[in-house]
Amino acid sequence: MEKDFVEEMKETLLAQKEELIDNLKANNSDFQNIIDGLTGKDAVDVATDDVDRKMLEALGTKDVNKLKLIDSALSRIEQNKYGLCIKCGAKIPKERLEAIPSALLCISCKTEDERKNR
Repeated sequence: MEKDFVEEMKETLLAQKEELIDNLKANNSDFQNIIDGLTGKDAVDVATDDVDRKMLEALGTKDVNKLKLIDSALSRIEQNKYGLCIKCGAKIPKERLEAIPSALLCISCKTEDERKNR
């Protein structure tokens, strides 16, 4: 894979990582505010707050998973394995990497995985 393209993807991944970390920090702060605000509320307010809390937890989990994918991609860059499918070893097309810089699988393997998981 071209060195310039890999560097561009590395910068994109680092920017995405920074954004996710900022989102996680914001969500944790919001989550703490919800917990602090539970004192003295009626059942409807508590139920609403519980839904908000579960939504923040889900968003946090999703962001944590994205962060792991980004770290994995950055690691593959350092190992000169970026852009190679981790399942079959084929080159992942640039267009796919531009759309999803943390992509682990080529289109064929990703399609196969999605079919298996239905």
